[in-house]
Amino acid sequence: MDPGSDEQAAETVRQLSALATPEGEAALSRAAALLAGGTDAVSALSRLRAEVGTELAGPAWGIARQREKARPVFGADADRLLFTADTLEQAGRPALADRRATRLLAGGADAVADLGCAAGTDTIALARAGARVVAVDRDPVARELTRRNVTALGLAGVEVVEADVVDLVAAATDGEVAGCRAAVLDPARRAGGRRQLDPDRWSPPWSTVGTLLERLPDAVVKVAPGLDHDRVPPGVEAEWVSAGGTIVEALLWGRGLSTTWRRATLRHDGRFTEVTADDDPGPAPVDAVRGWLHEPDPALIRSGLLSLVAADLGATLVDPTIAYLTSDRATDSPWVRSYRVSEVLPFNLKKLKAHLRGRGIGRVVVKKRGSAIEPEALARRLRGPGTDAAVVVVTRVAGAPTALVCAAQAR
Repeated sequence: MDPGSDEQAAETVRQLSALATPEGEAALSRAAALLAGGTDAVSALSRLRAEVGTELAGPAWGIARQREKARPVFGADADRLLFTADTLEQAGRPALADRRATRLLAGGADAVADLGCAAGTDTIALARAGARVVAVDRDPVARELTRRNVTALGLAGVEVVEADVVDLVAAATDGEVAGCRAAVLDPARRAGGRRQLDPDRWSPPWSTVGTLLERLPDAVVKVAPGLDHDRVPPGVEAEWVSAGGTIVEALLWGRGLSTTWRRATLRHDGRFTEVTADDDPGPAPVDAVRGWLHEPDPALIRSGLLSLVAADLGATLVDPTIAYLTSDRATDSPWVRSYRVSEVLPFNLKKLKAHLRGRGIGRVVVKKRGSAIEPEALARRLRGPGTDAAVVVVTRVAGAPTALVCAAQAR
């Protein structure tokens, strides 16, 4: 950290400590009430300064806002936890953290190092699962947040340590790091507000990730969903997890915990569904567009396991380079969204508009893969006087730009 960062971190720690006092708790409660009542920021801060003092007003309002954002994910815990904007963005979903903790401890370890603890959400999940946790971070704000959050939830068996993860991992021996047989590592993948696409620029960098996975069999590392498959070390399981149509995390499981080659995991309806493969299943076959188009889940695509679900559905790819499937029937598989295909047209804007007008379709949702079109811009151009709706999928079929006109309701 540079001196300016040191000073800012020290001030944030001071504010967090102040909010942990009875006066701070009262300020947080008042800020939450104003936020819940819809009071705008300017008015709320003015009232808070008058009621709780200038020192507590700003920090209390900031934490209240972060708790409001956290509540849909963290539920009742959100009203006891402390987050900064950065640590809330980095924090994983509790259900996913609980699942990771359960699998991490299944190898028999009773002590886990949380390497880069941020706000302590992984530490919390591990402690709740019964582990002794060594929470490590060189950032004083992260350490303070973790201490406060563990205490707020009444959890025991947690030691918060100041250390550099790079140094700890470099010193790991005999299958242990920081005195623990198991570890979770979540490298920071943003710097200066920008996403770092190069793993060598993560903090800690990719070299540390590789060393941890080599020296600690019972380790799990959170990585970017777009990680190049060639980066995955031999014998290490790579897993992509999705929820609500979005990849929410990607994981590398150490050799002591790996049970397969690749895994795609889907969280839906409060449960997890998985597809696994012990080696590369290869691509799905390609054939002409049939009566139904299937949009696969992104975790299935990213894991390279699309062909396994395609086989189960009796489906084929519409193009060897495009992740759309087609078959003769709809499906209730959670791994795809299905659309009934009514027309397959060579992509031509004028002819497409004429076709939609002729069918009385005036409202259009545009989806695309393998095309440079902007979906929202095309949807505006296709809008017309008709009262019916459709989904228009712009893609490639057998290498040719194609528009698929589908029923508006997915299954």
